[in-house]
Amino acid sequence: MGDQQRRKRETADLARALRGAVRGEVDFGAAARALHTMDASNYRRVPVGVVAPRDADDVAAALAVCREHGAPVVPRGAGTSIAGQATGTGVVLDLTRHMRDVVAVDPEARTAVVQPGVVLDRLREAVRPHGLTFGADPSTHSRCTLGGMIGNNACGAHSVAWGTTADNVHTLKVTTYGGAELRLGRGWKGGPEGLADLVGRHLAQLRTGFPPSLPRRISGYALDALLPERGTDLARAFCGSEGTLGVLTEATVRLVGSPPARALAVLGYADESAAAEAAPGLLPLGPLTVEGMAEDLVRDPAARAALPRGGAWLFAETGGATPAEARARAEALLRAADALDGTVVTDPAARRALWRVREDAAGTATRTGAGAEAWPGWEDCAVPPARLGAYLRDFRALLAAHGLHGTPYGHFGDGCVHVRIDFDLVTDEGVRRFRRFSEDVAGLVVAHGGSLSGEHGDGQARAELLPRMYGDELVALFGRFKDLWDPAGGMNPGMLARPARLDENLRFAVLPRERVDVTFGYPHDGGDFATAVRRCVGVAKCRVDGPNQGPGVMCPSFRATGEEEHSTRGRARLLHEMLAGEVVTGGWRSAEVRDALDLCLSCKGCRSDCPVGVDMATYKAEFLHHHYAGRLRPAAHYAMGRLPRWLRLAAPFARPLNAAARPRPLAALAKRAAGVASERDLPVLAPETFTRWFARRGGRGSGTGDPILWPDTFTEHLTPSVGRAAVTVLEAAGLPPALPPGRVCCGLTYVSTGQLDHARTVMRRTLDTLEPVLGTPVVVLEPSCAATLTTDLPELLPGDPRARRLADSVRTLAQALQEYAPDWRPPRLDRPVAGQTHCHQHAVLGDTAERRLRERAGLTGELSGGCCGLAGDFGFTRGHYDVSVACAEDQLLPAVRAAAPGTELLADGFSCRTQLAHLAGARARHLAEVLAEALEAGPEGRPEG
Repeated sequence: MGDQQRRKRETADLARALRGAVRGEVDFGAAARALHTMDASNYRRVPVGVVAPRDADDVAAALAVCREHGAPVVPRGAGTSIAGQATGTGVVLDLTRHMRDVVAVDPEARTAVVQPGVVLDRLREAVRPHGLTFGADPSTHSRCTLGGMIGNNACGAHSVAWGTTADNVHTLKVTTYGGAELRLGRGWKGGPEGLADLVGRHLAQLRTGFPPSLPRRISGYALDALLPERGTDLARAFCGSEGTLGVLTEATVRLVGSPPARALAVLGYADESAAAEAAPGLLPLGPLTVEGMAEDLVRDPAARAALPRGGAWLFAETGGATPAEARARAEALLRAADALDGTVVTDPAARRALWRVREDAAGTATRTGAGAEAWPGWEDCAVPPARLGAYLRDFRALLAAHGLHGTPYGHFGDGCVHVRIDFDLVTDEGVRRFRRFSEDVAGLVVAHGGSLSGEHGDGQARAELLPRMYGDELVALFGRFKDLWDPAGGMNPGMLARPARLDENLRFAVLPRERVDVTFGYPHDGGDFATAVRRCVGVAKCRVDGPNQGPGVMCPSFRATGEEEHSTRGRARLLHEMLAGEVVTGGWRSAEVRDALDLCLSCKGCRSDCPVGVDMATYKAEFLHHHYAGRLRPAAHYAMGRLPRWLRLAAPFARPLNAAARPRPLAALAKRAAGVASERDLPVLAPETFTRWFARRGGRGSGTGDPILWPDTFTEHLTPSVGRAAVTVLEAAGLPPALPPGRVCCGLTYVSTGQLDHARTVMRRTLDTLEPVLGTPVVVLEPSCAATLTTDLPELLPGDPRARRLADSVRTLAQALQEYAPDWRPPRLDRPVAGQTHCHQHAVLGDTAERRLRERAGLTGELSGGCCGLAGDFGFTRGHYDVSVACAEDQLLPAVRAAAPGTELLADGFSCRTQLAHLAGARARHLAEVLAEALEAGPEGRPEG
């Protein structure tokens, strides 16, 4: 029997044994393995399978089977580690699926008992009513897990006040690879046999081998926590062990008082070195945070406008019993700061917006200001805070000497720096430069008295270099420490003790060197599909679930299912593995990728909400185009994907077709043939199309510069009332519209179903029709059509300059009114609103003009974020109904149910209005309809002044 056959048989035996031993899910399929090949680092290791244990007993059972079969194990939380420690070649234990509870909270003792898979924000929500919080709070707080934080000794922005995770851990329950179930706290009880003797024989080495006065020393094992003068804290020593000692099954953590009021002092400096030198001077005033970042990372003009003058900033948060007290402390920081400029921010929404800029830096930094790729690898070293300014100057010089670029940011008050660097990790010479730089910068950090890791652990990225920091003898002691816990070496081998080389297992090595033949232009990725796919670095903002998602959309299918394969990151991982061809072997025909993309709603939320701008809607369309090339497609692709054609043919027969669709048997037959979900009602065709109404009304061509009103398929055939209303509003504003000089279509339905050849044909025909009037403003009422014209059109026809001209001409109704009729005053309605901001509006078009128009019309309140769940053809397609409903239940339906009587329901998107009608029995209207009704009922809007 060959080696490959033997390995297959051994893997099958392991999978069979695990399925018989654990109650949780066991998945050795290609998709599960592909989803767990990477974390948020530069590294990739392929596991043999994934187990999702239900509880500690399941963990013990899984470890027993793996021990018997000699399979290594890596425990995994959210997979946001940036040094490779959440990857493994054996069995991945996914602790996020079931072991995610806050077991108990004791407000008086200020402790909480948690399972390892609980997301940090869920713990914070559970203890917030008691005025408490968990002190450590990395920027991934909305998706990182307590188990992962303990494994990496995570820190976060508030560590200057509340310390690292290790500072906030009381006791831990751990199961070792050998099957021992330990309870770790203070004292030697619960630790592995021989540990007290090992420490006792090396007291002098442990007392002198660790850098003193360094608040962010995360590198290596925390053996100094076992010194008698440090309280012999086994739980603390376990923190930061990166899954190499055992599997955490439960933790009792300490909580801290959370100030009821907060303020933020934002302080501007010339550059990050100046900011770093100022940071230690703020610490005696007791701030909660002292965070630093430079202007290179502030890419949003609106965010930049909110910051004070300077090239770098410190974000110093203060707390107090009252808003006045918090503000007074922030103002004291401002006076003491010696900054170029500064401001104090107390408004909660404004503070959240500024913190989002800082928290998104982990993703934003993955592209330089010039658009080049930048990567972790030297991500979070720490030096004594007083040395940080000098270190940053030397660090910048070292970058320049190696011809590299990066923008430091991070926890300046603790001397901890994050940076993404434009390493070339694809070519052999680039990888050699990566190694040389890593070796040189390790020496620089040690020369400044620092730690190779100041937050996220060493993993594979830095563990090889630990002898430069600690020396060979102490590193050898790390190995003996690991062996006492894990003599068989089954826990996360290759990390910390006897580590893999830092230039091995790089995730880019498996990608094709030649460009993949694709249809979209990918202008932000040099036209390269592989570059587009590797945009996803794994920070997992798409995995946020729960009320702290914020104003974004991403990722509705993950929020509905909780499954990694239905997150933006999961789909990007599968596409990466599809290109690699090792685990996912079907190429464009891959069933694993097809199934993961099936529940992608093409909402485009990731295009704006993902910090690195992953555009999964485009990737999905590209994949479907290749996947079904020369093959029979699903019925829904022919029915709903070619909807403009069918509706145009059906228009003359609207009344008899509507009548024929009323009987349930006929409707059921039609839905079955079209691939439509049985739970859905078929849309009603308009007896008169919008363009026929316009012609019958005597619609006339507009003068030069007056807008063209785009008759999108939904307005034309299904809701012409929206088009009629828009005409009323535009005429009232002095902008009488014309229609295009012939038939037009944006190609949306063809794009979303991956029929890209058809889409380009439709788009070219549209450009031919509009060529005589290109440059004229084009008002598009349906947000999804406007987004298609703005983004998909120029990206599918990158060689046609007319595509960019049309894209640049597109305006929403509110944008057109704001730009071309700025003095027009809409009718005053004075009522609250609820409803939905369309996903594509949020992701591509922005809703600033819509907000301003609603405000001027006296329509108060916020529209729902998230996704309605219908998303064009998605919610109509057979098999999608339950997910579609779950998406609507996430934000939209609760917001509508909570609306007060008399609230105006707004939804500019046809899908959003249809979903509300189907699921809530509620009639939502386009903003144009609401304004037109008021104009027709009373005095016309009039110019101001």
